[in-house]
Amino acid sequence: MSKTLTVHKDGKPIYDIVLDTSFANLAGEIKKLPVEGRRMCVVTDSTVAGLYLDQVREILSGCCREVETFVFPAGEESKNLDTVQRLYETLIRSRFDRRDWLVALGGGVVGDLCGYGAATYLRGVSFIQIPTTLLSQVDSSIGGKTGVDFASYKNMVGAFHMPALVYANAATLRTLSEEQYSSGMGEVIKHGLIRDREYYDWLKVHCREIRERDLEICLEMIARSDEIKRQVVEEDPREQGVRALLNFGHTLGHALEKQLSFSMLHGHCVGLGCIGAVKISADRGYLPEEEAGSLKSLMEYLHMPVEVEGISLEQVIQDTKNDKKMDGNAIRFILLKEIGRAFVDRTVTEAEMAAGLSAVLR
Repeated sequence: MSKTLTVHKDGKPIYDIVLDTSFANLAGEIKKLPVEGRRMCVVTDSTVAGLYLDQVREILSGCCREVETFVFPAGEESKNLDTVQRLYETLIRSRFDRRDWLVALGGGVVGDLCGYGAATYLRGVSFIQIPTTLLSQVDSSIGGKTGVDFASYKNMVGAFHMPALVYANAATLRTLSEEQYSSGMGEVIKHGLIRDREYYDWLKVHCREIRERDLEICLEMIARSDEIKRQVVEEDPREQGVRALLNFGHTLGHALEKQLSFSMLHGHCVGLGCIGAVKISADRGYLPEEEAGSLKSLMEYLHMPVEVEGISLEQVIQDTKNDKKMDGNAIRFILLKEIGRAFVDRTVTEAEMAAGLSAVLR
């Protein structure tokens, strides 16, 4: 059931995305890379370590000279420069050099933090992504965007640093909590909304199998989302143009995350942001009004939150102005001309944002 997608830059292949339903082929994929005789450090969090660290470490031990591990407490609150500093100290004490490797084993927090560490340790070392959550398998592990939060500002410190391999085992989805699994659907649904109406309709048709985590359907879903992400990344590797469309739902979503002190998962906040952006698009006459209701129904069926309470509408709007996606004094807001066709708009007003947020405020 394995699938392989290759990401290119300037027409040349730079890394593979391997999708599988086990870790059986991980060693074979890693041995294609120059890891023989080198050391590898597996970076993971306390939750994933208990599930997969021993298995992955054993696989890696047969591919390289030595395997080191760095485990940090699970959660967004660990995604900061203090944790990166502790990673540096581990690598320095173990005398890792520029030809040694890092391996990110976990979800988006692990991948972003490990990737940033790889980008900055000794001015850059190679790393591998082994994403274990739906959100990381369809989004954060692909494209080379790495980073950590600074104070209360999400992903404010980061770098572009491409992985040498992404190996996604869809079977890991079955060990996710309902909340973690449904969080990943925020990014999945986003891909259909911005780029592929047919895919969005496919998600509706197969929502029962998706909710039940049917591995064959999940593998196809991940592959279709990854293909969309790959196309956008190849067109715009450093987010200077079309890649900005991947931020659909993120302007309001990131502001909601901050207001909620990161108590709600990223994918859920993105989903709420998508509802708000669809509402704005519909209010402008780009979409039929019923599209907002249809999106909410799909998200509810997939156990995603469609409302939020206990936040200040005015403060959420203010927080959008601190987002790293600002362009001068203008907010780069992503809207939809139609399902599957997104565009960048710099004219969204505070009143429009308030109307969009009203769709998700309880």
